[in-house]
Amino acid sequence: LSRRLDASPATLRRELDRLQIDGKLLRVRGGAQPCIQVRDNGLHLQGVPFHENINRNRAAKEVIGRAAAALCRIGDAVIIDGGSTTLQMCSGLEPLGLQVLTNSLHIVSALLQQPNTRVSIPGGVVFREQNIVLDPFDDTNTRSFHASRMFVGAAAVNRHGLMQNDIVLVQAERKLLELTDEVVALVDSSKFQASAGHMLCELAKVNILITDSDISDVSAKMLEQTGVRLIVADIKHKNIQ
Repeated sequence: LSRRLDASPATLRRELDRLQIDGKLLRVRGGAQPCIQVRDNGLHLQGVPFHENINRNRAAKEVIGRAAAALCRIGDAVIIDGGSTTLQMCSGLEPLGLQVLTNSLHIVSALLQQPNTRVSIPGGVVFREQNIVLDPFDDTNTRSFHASRMFVGAAAVNRHGLMQNDIVLVQAERKLLELTDEVVALVDSSKFQASAGHMLCELAKVNILITDSDISDVSAKMLEQTGVRLIVADIKHKNIQ
């Protein structure tokens, strides 16, 4: 901002502070970012609320979740990002004794029923509609956690990468991506026809993508050309290819 505008850093800091008080932006270390949006009932993100999304393409999400759980090994440390598809992993994790870091209160609730699963959550703000905890700031209390895999959903998948609807969600998820060796995307086939405006990560950074058997040949070829390992979960026969 100091390079683009004819104003001193001190003046810019005062103006940014004023705009934050007015609710027009969020101050972060070294600058500002789009403001977390507020409704009368609290903080919210762009996109479909969790309670509306949970039953969309439910059969596909269930088989995708089982396929994702099958990738986990006994004692693994993993990150499970919040989402209606990643939630479907939980029922298959009980015997594995995993260490799980998740930002989803729904996933926390499901895993608390498993005595052998250790659960951690990041610090941050609770977004009620999606029941997730996001930290939109630069510092984080999860830096000491390291995962073998991060399981993540997306609002859309295209040639650019995994896409999300909200920049605050993207910023928080990118910090979690820094803590993992591999990225596993869980997306039902409808996400290849969907659209969203903010890129979470490039396809080249996705190691494995799990989807259902309705994926088109064009989408499958796009993943193959990018070097993503594709796992297809069959909805009808509930097996994995």
